[in-house]
Order: sequence, then structure tokens, then C-alpha cells
Amino acid sequence: MSAPALLEVLNLEAAYGPIKAVRGVSLAVPEGRIATVLGPNGAGKTTLLKTLSGINDPRRGSVRFAGAEIGGHDPAEIVRRGLVQVPEGREVFPLLSVRENLLMGAYTRGDRDAVARDIEQVQAYFPILKERAAQAAGLLSGGQQQMLAIARALMAAPRMILLDEPSLGLSPKLTQEIFAIIRRINRERGTTLLLVEQNAHLALDLADLGFILENGRIVVEGPCAELRERADIQEFYLGLQHDAGARGERRWKRRKSWH
Repeated sequence: MSAPALLEVLNLEAAYGPIKAVRGVSLAVPEGRIATVLGPNGAGKTTLLKTLSGINDPRRGSVRFAGAEIGGHDPAEIVRRGLVQVPEGREVFPLLSVRENLLMGAYTRGDRDAVARDIEQVQAYFPILKERAAQAAGLLSGGQQQMLAIARALMAAPRMILLDEPSLGLSPKLTQEIFAIIRRINRERGTTLLLVEQNAHLALDLADLGFILENGRIVVEGPCAELRERADIQEFYLGLQHDAGARGERRWKRRKSWH
């Protein structure tokens, strides 16, 4: 039996400034699973995550988390309910220490003893953060700041984390390390994750479910194991080359079927 949906999105529409970036998106992420949203630049992926986390207000549609409507709610309230976003570009507090950044992640919590225990737990995932606990976060490398951003999200004790481009600007080695930790967090803590990522190879290998977003709409969805086998996904997102004539025919069929 499949797990019940922790996050349910129905006919969601949202804008980025004057641009209608999300156009009737519907998706569901089962509890305890990892899902990924793939798509070209400008497809609406970041706007989608910001709308789910309350940073952007939806124009219409529904966002339900753990059975309750959260669309348009205050971001702090959404965090209290257990949905936390790790933003694109990390956005750590550069003048605060690593430890102070972690404590900022727990700002909605009042359980001080549990917060102290959680600091120890997240430092076990990211030992470098324990070594650099007193260092200003702005002096960390890009990879270390990404680790801090994920650890800060964990400090909110979330049921679900939204990750926006966690590999952005990182070396292949660091990217592999970050993805291994994301998988470990899911397996050991049962945390549900929704991942936006340009590296389609890694995202499809990591996630259980995949959604292809183009022009603000979900055009393809399904188990990642099945998406990896599709010729159109291989060509347009995994960079695998095929016969030129067949490629042109698939491109026409893809556009016709997806739109």
C-alpha cells in the first residue's frame, strides 16, 4: 500500500512579479518519500517552492500539508506545521556564527533541551559544522554553506523539506556528498523531501517520484525509475544522444503530447 500524501497541491497558480509563473500545477508527495521537480530555467520551479513555503501568495488553487490547507499562510506558521524550505543560494546569515545560524533554524521551537540535542544530531550529519561552530557563516565555503542551510532547516524539526538547487555552484565531489546526506536524512529520519535540481541525473537517481515542469505546468510525472527509461527524458534532461531522425520525430511528438 502506498504512503498517504503529506503534501497535496491542486490547480495552483502563482506569479513572479507580473509574470504568471505557475499555471495550474497539481502534484502529491507521499510521506517519507523523495520527489523531484525538473525543468528548464524559467519553468517556474523556484516560484512553485516559494509558494508552497508561503513566501509567495498563490493566486488560486490549494496547498494542503498533513491534511490542512496552508496556501497563503504566513511562512512562520508553515514552518511550525513542519514544512521548511532550503532556498536557492543558501541564504545563511553571514555575520552570525555557524552555531547561531543553527539556532535561528529553531526559532519557532520552545523545547530548549530538544534543540540542544538536535544541534548534536545535525552536527553528526555535517561534522565540519561542529569544527566551525564559532566561525562566521559568511567565511564558509559554498559547500559548507549548503551544509549549514540544510542543517538549519533540520533544526526546525520538519516533517518535510523543500530543497531549491542544492548542487548550485558546487564541485561534483561536494555535490555527491550533499546528495548522500540528503538520502541519509530521508532514510534515517523519515523526512519527506521535494527537490528542485538542474542535475537531472542525480535527482532522478535520488528521488522516488519525478515531475517535469515546463512553462509553469506539470507536463510529465511518474516514478523516477520509469522516467529514466523514457527516450524523451533521456534526450532532453539526461543528455543522451539518439539517432538524428528519430530525435526530430520524438521532439515533435514530445511537444505535441506534453502541451
